[in-house]
Amino acid sequence: MISSTIHRLNDRRDAAADLGEDAGFTLIELMVVLLILAILLAIAIPTFLGVTGGANDRAAQSNLNTALTTVKTAATQSNQSYAGVYANLAANEPSIKWLSQAATAAQGPVSVYISTSGNGVVLASYSKNSATCWYAVDNILAIPAGDLGAATPYTATAVPAGSATAVPTNAGTYYASSTGTCNPSVAPTAANLSSGGGWATTFSGVL
Repeated sequence: MISSTIHRLNDRRDAAADLGEDAGFTLIELMVVLLILAILLAIAIPTFLGVTGGANDRAAQSNLNTALTTVKTAATQSNQSYAGVYANLAANEPSIKWLSQAATAAQGPVSVYISTSGNGVVLASYSKNSATCWYAVDNILAIPAGDLGAATPYTATAVPAGSATAVPTNAGTYYASSTGTCNPSVAPTAANLSSGGGWATTFSGVL
């Protein structure tokens, strides 16, 4: 559309030059071209941002899946316990930037929280464009009362299947996304989850 419009404008300019008139575009012609460009940009920019945001979400999820596989392998080599495995994660999977119990608002790093007993691990990765924190939780065994507390992601009360503001305490692997602070050492806030606030068994189950 733009090329044909510009071609017609060039033809008119050439014809005007042949007649001895001043060559150039009129203000109306220039405004029409700018209007067309503005319309195309209005369509293209939201589409581009949507694709970018989705790609960042997939990247965060991919990092968490890789991180989860790495920590599970480390736990297997540590007598089925997550206690002390953080020290070797960077050597076991150097492609990931590992953070220990730290908040993150950057695309790429995976932050790790390990429960006091070593029964559970909480992983968090931030998605930049959607400002979403993605979580992966793996509990080898149910989280004991000694691991619970207001300053932990498991909160002070056991929540077997998890909730919108508490990490699951039952044995198993769980996934979620949350807005707000992206920190695995505190309970997620305003979680956007399937099943009315429950945690999903795969990322595809997370809204």
